[in-house]
Amino acid sequence: MVITKTKLAGVVILTPDIFEDNRGFFMESWSKRTMEEFGLYYDFVQDNHSRSTVKGTLRGIHFQKGNKAQAKLVHCTQGAVLDVAVDLRQSSPTYKQWIAVELSAKNKKQLLIPRGFGHGFLTLTDEVEFLYKADNYYDPEADVGIRWNDLELGIDWGISAPILSEKDKQHPFIKDIEPLFYA
Repeated sequence: MVITKTKLAGVVILTPDIFEDNRGFFMESWSKRTMEEFGLYYDFVQDNHSRSTVKGTLRGIHFQKGNKAQAKLVHCTQGAVLDVAVDLRQSSPTYKQWIAVELSAKNKKQLLIPRGFGHGFLTLTDEVEFLYKADNYYDPEADVGIRWNDLELGIDWGISAPILSEKDKQHPFIKDIEPLFYA
């Protein structure tokens, strides 16, 4: 496995070792032991699976606040997405900065996103399946979002009119929410 650091402290790209032959492939998608060898200590407690049928579907930017915050390990098992992590830790030197990584069934990359970050993804193909592990249980009372096109964040999604849920259309801008996380 190759671990690639990003400009956002704690956010890393995981590129697994893939073993392919005429039957298909095998990869280890998660190993607590391997992660700990790289200094990454997570106890994932929940797996989530989403499906998006149409290219241009945007989900996010989502996160949970307070002690219900979640670290996530995300990957795409069918199709491709542009996956985005946004630093929401007010005292972080990279506060309000973001990274975008293409995750796909073809490249099999994963993105590890620690607590204190917002997360969203845009489908780059039809028929996308997206899976992620979380280190805290989902709590609807702690569920928060930020508007996908917040000018203060300036995320380049590469699209001007994505397909959004009603909930995602109503998310506030970052300037309109109280401080959430401290590094």
